[in-house]
Amino acid sequence: MTVHVIVPDAYDDPLRPSGGNVYDRRLAEALTDLGWTVRVHPVTGPWPDAGPRGRRALAAVLGAVPAGDAAIVDGLVGSAVPDAVLPHTGRARLVLLVHLPLGVADARPDTRARERAALSGCAVVVTSRWAARWLDAHYALPPGAVTVAEPGVDAAEPAAGTASGRRLLCVGAVTPVKGHDVLGEALAAVRDLDWDCTWAGSTAIDPDFAADVLAAARRRGIGDRLRAVGPLSGARLDAAYARADLLVLPSRAETYGMVVTEALARGVPVVASDVGGVRESLGSTDAGVPGVLVTRADPVALAGALREWLSDGGWRRELRRRAATRRTALAPWSATAERVAAALAATGAEP
Repeated sequence: MTVHVIVPDAYDDPLRPSGGNVYDRRLAEALTDLGWTVRVHPVTGPWPDAGPRGRRALAAVLGAVPAGDAAIVDGLVGSAVPDAVLPHTGRARLVLLVHLPLGVADARPDTRARERAALSGCAVVVTSRWAARWLDAHYALPPGAVTVAEPGVDAAEPAAGTASGRRLLCVGAVTPVKGHDVLGEALAAVRDLDWDCTWAGSTAIDPDFAADVLAAARRRGIGDRLRAVGPLSGARLDAAYARADLLVLPSRAETYGMVVTEALARGVPVVASDVGGVRESLGSTDAGVPGVLVTRADPVALAGALREWLSDGGWRRELRRRAATRRTALAPWSATAERVAAALAATGAEP
């Protein structure tokens, strides 16, 4: 049986390497490896608010799915448009893949009502246990409707690390959601210490915000210690992780935080906001957590965690030891695909 994976048109845009886009691509590849025939259908539109034209495009793609075939619809495309999705539930085996519930960022009753309607008519896959709990608390979906399929991660060589731990890395688009303003303030508070910080992410998604954050860094006297290198992928992203001593993730919202496991796959510890599913991606070892979780949008707490990392060699060695242990327990993308395949099987689909 063919499974049709319906995604935003930017899912393979190297200038927008979001976690959701990476997940969609790697899932399609891993399902193929499991024996599924996979067809990927990008749908044009500024999702999730694509307007009538986008809804018509999505409805046309779903309408072209042969009766009885399976379709996995990225939630960014399908969660807000039940009128385009639900008419096809009787003829195709539909699964909505929710990377981040739309209702988390947009609590307007209309948005949540539309998302609830779309999800209630389909099988649902989410990328963290936190997301499953959120949907249960806010939408009360039918029992057994939600499958958790956490992102996988590729095995990688351990990062060499420096004795001082000075090389900090933040991976994510420079936007308010990712919290670069919080990170800039925290870094200014530890400017008396030795560090440099690479920001690997687009500055074009919210250019005004990015310009303001970088200007603030210059005013605080740390502009020359920040390297905003734009979005990275493939070998260039691998090289950034290999160079890093510590991943810093100051996000205001994360469903899972794939960059956390990407860092841990190299044995790189993490300092992150305790939001969404980040606690799940960070995980733990018998010795403890391979990083530090701090309060959301709290530059003082973030600065404190960074100061401890940069000034305490014993603490760095301990976190690196925990990260090295956690590295060996991370699941591959094949495990993600197996969980999604189980959700497809529950609809009656099979390879």
